[in-house]
Amino acid sequence: MTVEVGDVPEAKRYEARVDGESKVAGVAEYIRTAELVAFVHTEVEAEYEGAGVGSALVRTALDEARAANLRVLATCPFFAGWISRHPEYRDLLYQTRSKVSD
Repeated sequence: MTVEVGDVPEAKRYEARVDGESKVAGVAEYIRTAELVAFVHTEVEAEYEGAGVGSALVRTALDEARAANLRVLATCPFFAGWISRHPEYRDLLYQTRSKVSD
């Protein structure tokens, strides 16, 4: 099975398709600013769960964020969990530069 992932900026999401089908197998929705991309929701169709569609969505989205020099805010539990299992992507995570003192 081949999973193809593409960014659909007008829909503010990445879409995954399997084996060249036109049907969308999964999506990763985001909010993007000039410096940050927040991944807010990921959904994979039931028939494709466990087939690597979600991982392909995350890996592609994070690789493109890295290429665009964007920080990542993983508010989506799927993205957060995936990044926690793939430490090579942790450097992308947004960390506040604010310093609050007491």
